[in-house]
Amino acid sequence: MRDFVLANTEARRPPLVPEITLRLADEPFELWERTGEALPYWAFAWAGGQALARHVLDHPDLVAGRRVLDLASGSGLVAIAAALASAASVTAADTDPLAVAAITVNAQVNGVCVTPRCADLLDTSAGDADAVLAGDVCYDRTMAERVLPFLARVAGRGIPVLLGDPGRAHFPKTGFTALASYPVLVTGTLEAHDTTPTTVWLHDRG
Repeated sequence: MRDFVLANTEARRPPLVPEITLRLADEPFELWERTGEALPYWAFAWAGGQALARHVLDHPDLVAGRRVLDLASGSGLVAIAAALASAASVTAADTDPLAVAAITVNAQVNGVCVTPRCADLLDTSAGDADAVLAGDVCYDRTMAERVLPFLARVAGRGIPVLLGDPGRAHFPKTGFTALASYPVLVTGTLEAHDTTPTTVWLHDRG
């Protein structure tokens, strides 16, 4: 899987987070045809992830010394930002084995320690994490209906939960406090506009 990631991507720096290098693809649908399975979320720097990674790097106190879980990690962008911001440990969870391979490659490229985990954690309690990060996880109704109760349970235990969202239709209008907004330049055909306004939110129960 590592070979597939390397063969189908190039080393690039996300526009909003140039401190980080990722293996990224040009267009999602061409790569989707090659995988023959789920949309390869791991091969793109989505707006929600870029904004959240930027915010973590600019405010390292949010994660410094904490055990961080990056949920639906994709490329590992947010997890890598947390590691660069001095998190005590970082787990990057995703259900796609190719994402786990991409996270491993990207963490090595950036010289940070991130533990990839191929698992669906949405029915768990987030283990020993004492901070949870989620970039762009409300992209469809099915995902939002599963991930939002998980985030609420975690936040209800007093654990900080931060989410990056570019105005997805299934992101709730209540229950979160806006921390910052960023204009995210998105390449290719990932979004309807080249620049996507994206907000970093804190779950109110955390």
